Amino acid sequence: MALPRTSVMMALWSLALACQPLMAADEKKSEGVVVDKDKKTISVPAKIALRKLPNLADIYPLEVVACHPHPKGKKAHETVVTIDVAPSEIHKAVESLGLKAGKPARGEDAVAAGPEVVLSLEIPGPGGTTRKLGVEKTMVDKKTGKTLPKLKWHFTGSASKKTDPDKPEIYAADDSGTLISIFPVTDETVFQSNLTLKDEKLIKLETNPKVLPEIGTAVKLLIEVP
Repeated sequence: MALPRTSVMMALWSLALACQPLMAADEKKSEGVVVDKDKKTISVPAKIALRKLPNLADIYPLEVVACHPHPKGKKAHETVVTIDVAPSEIHKAVESLGLKAGKPARGEDAVAAGPEVVLSLEIPGPGGTTRKLGVEKTMVDKKTGKTLPKLKWHFTGSASKKTDPDKPEIYAADDSGTLISIFPVTDETVFQSNLTLKDEKLIKLETNPKVLPEIGTAVKLLIEVP
């Protein structure tokens, strides 16, 4: 029986990423991404995102947790934090911890599939201290003011796509700049939650000012393999 095209492309991408040499320690430091194989964690430098972009009239509800900043990030107006590292590099780092990507969801009845990870932000505090917050605590429902319950976050890997008819397909998350999607509004991402588009219609999310520092503050995005 022939495999679905998405499954074939995900397998090819995993093979291509696996064939690339892992970054040397100095390269990891230059990118700021730290992989700790003993603790099974990945630390990604990030910044608290601007919620009102100067080119847009409105503030849009959150749909993603992390993506590239404007103008490269296609979801930069709907994110909690911004990152500069390529999503495919994070995909490769997660695979180095032994996980295999599942399948991203997109659309009304689609459900994300893949091994679970734990996502949190490390926030700087006074005197050089830090505190760790589950990403659910960094967002609130605009209607109720309540934070999200604990969610499942899946390592789905990204879909692939053609941006040039004369060139091979690319890892689509590198084009969109999206690393973590809350709802299945896009399959151009590396991680997705267990929420669906039905949830997206009911829950309109905003950042939680009670726990997040000022816009532009440097934080760390932590990805943990349970």
